[in-house]
Amino acid sequence: MAASPWSLSEDSSSSPDEEGPGTWGEPEVAQPLLQAALHRKAADLVVFLLLKYRTQQPTSQAEMLEVVGNDYQDAFPVIFGQASACMRLAFGVDVKEVDPSDHSYVLVTVLGLTCGGMPSGEQGMPKTGLLVVLLGIILLEGDSAPEEEVWEKLGVMEVYPGKEHVIYGEPRELLTNVWVQEGYLEYRQVPGSDPARYEFLWGPRAYAETSKLQVLEYMMQVNPGQQPSSLALSEKAVSDEEEGA
Repeated sequence: MAASPWSLSEDSSSSPDEEGPGTWGEPEVAQPLLQAALHRKAADLVVFLLLKYRTQQPTSQAEMLEVVGNDYQDAFPVIFGQASACMRLAFGVDVKEVDPSDHSYVLVTVLGLTCGGMPSGEQGMPKTGLLVVLLGIILLEGDSAPEEEVWEKLGVMEVYPGKEHVIYGEPRELLTNVWVQEGYLEYRQVPGSDPARYEFLWGPRAYAETSKLQVLEYMMQVNPGQQPSSLALSEKAVSDEEEGA
């Protein structure tokens, strides 16, 4: 399951409407072996949902129950909550219910971003989750984030420059080249720095497709216990954005 630089709360890994009976509905008090079994089933469901996302196909609760298996039907709300949180936080993909009558779902990138998370021609995993994290870091840093600060925060997710990541590949290329070319980020030398230092800012495509308010709301959902001082800076940035609109 994904970790983020603003540290995930335990509540973020469960579905808001789960009501499973007994220990199924309360994974925090379940036995370790039961917790491990739930995580394995959630991982199986994530693999299934990633396939649906890549092929741009909808899915249904009935299909997902087949993946989970008969022995875990009662635990489905917990498993689905964990899998949905992983899809959102690690991959930047929302599992959205489109028809409550038959519990059908579509998979879309978060916050209205259109990049799809995978550069053209690639068959790897969606990387939008990392982009959203980075946009949040920039927001928390007051609209421009020093490169060294970015890598320090991404280290929480074991994302390091020059080191291949299982989901995001080589992150330096992604941050300083791919997303810059796509217009999501700006990567520039800090004015007047000698020796040269660099910083990240939102690019024009990020401003066009999402907003500081949406990113701030996302961050608060991820971690309701976010440091007040950090949120105060972000809220000021949002206020400035709204005044300039």
